[in-house]
Amino acid sequence: MKLEPSKFYKAFAPRVTVLVTTIDVKGRVNAAPFSFAMPLSMNPPLVALGINYASNTLENISETREFVVNIPSNEIIDQVFKCSKTFPKGVSELEKTGLSKLKSSKVRPPRVAECVAWFECKLEWMHEAGDHMLVTGSVVEAEVKKELLKKNGNLDAEKARVLMHVGGNEFAVPFMI
Repeated sequence: MKLEPSKFYKAFAPRVTVLVTTIDVKGRVNAAPFSFAMPLSMNPPLVALGINYASNTLENISETREFVVNIPSNEIIDQVFKCSKTFPKGVSELEKTGLSKLKSSKVRPPRVAECVAWFECKLEWMHEAGDHMLVTGSVVEAEVKKELLKKNGNLDAEKARVLMHVGGNEFAVPFMI
């Protein structure tokens, strides 16, 4: 079955879901989920996000040049989904959803305590990319819950049960084959 070219991403699924935390210039926390996210480079360590132009996340990153990419598990799917709702600027999605802030090591935006991994980032560059802004961050600190790493250093995907976005409100979790 043919897809409209503008709907190609529907077959580019499932995609890892991340919860990005930022702060505005007044220090107020924002959290928003994204599935247009990917590692971009190992050396230097870079991560890329496709962010809608009208988002508070993009505005905050533009102003403060910092963000945290939090990797959520299926245990907090309801809270992650609630973070996708539109809240007025300055209203903390973390407070509204009951998620906990965890102090970051090298950037000002907090980590989300309930997540399984965290990548603290400083803005490297942004580039207009159609209906999204491509935001690239330099990973300045990375951490994964120790119990979720295999002996070979890989994430235990079945144990971590990270959220994978299929489309709309459909999600999947990985299993090993």
